[in-house]
Amino acid sequence: MTVHINKPATGNKAKRILPVGHYRGLGAWTVFFFIFLYLPIVVLIFYSFNANRMVMNWGGFGIDWYIKAFQNDDIQKAVWNSLIVATVATVFATAIATIGALVLARGGNFRGKTVSLGLITLPLMVPEIVTAVAVLIFFSAIGMNWGLGNVIIAHITFCIPFAFMPIRARLEGMDTSLEQAARDLYASEWETFRFVTAPLLMPGIVAGSMLSFVISMDDFIITLMVGGAGSTTLPVYIYSMIRRGLTPEINAVSTVLLFFSVAIVTAYWIVSNKSQTKTVH
Repeated sequence: MTVHINKPATGNKAKRILPVGHYRGLGAWTVFFFIFLYLPIVVLIFYSFNANRMVMNWGGFGIDWYIKAFQNDDIQKAVWNSLIVATVATVFATAIATIGALVLARGGNFRGKTVSLGLITLPLMVPEIVTAVAVLIFFSAIGMNWGLGNVIIAHITFCIPFAFMPIRARLEGMDTSLEQAARDLYASEWETFRFVTAPLLMPGIVAGSMLSFVISMDDFIITLMVGGAGSTTLPVYIYSMIRRGLTPEINAVSTVLLFFSVAIVTAYWIVSNKSQTKTVH
């Protein structure tokens, strides 16, 4: 019997992985891209500590504008509205997205599966202004004027696909052998979901909920179109402040919102890393 040994390719036939720096000029363009992307944010943070009332005239280091922002009753109300909308929208959007992901990933093949998946992910492809106008027309047609309730419903609709994608990706990457073993050991469907599926799915649920929360907190177009009197959120209030004139107070509020979003992403990264470590061990 003849044994054929496949020798590794040599010379020009070998597959080479070239570093980024191999391509002339690409490193410089990468540095330019990141400077162009993040330099305005750095300038915003820097001038938020400006003691001068003029935005672009440096008058020394100070935190007076942060103090004034936190003492502003209108800003406090806008922050409270944003937290209410984002929390409620995240809870309902994540619950609906989890159910939808379970049906589409564990429900087998059924009629309308492709259409259902397309309808769930459609808001990701449709321009946000189109969604805002459609929701506004719908609320006007049925005579619905619930103030902050309109904003919450609109945010739930908009956040569902953002929560759905990480949850569905997590489900498709899960090994079903543990769930099958639980059913073989006479566990009911609810027990299998509670003790096996849900813990394994939790990183995807956490990712989807955090993404929905950030999207809802930062949303401007839908809130501006749908929101009525008394339902002003923080992004809408920042826009109204800009229309009255730029002040370092706007920089301070924007910086706080930026670090709040970064904190949520960091918390998710820490939680996901701990979950992966426990799974490996």
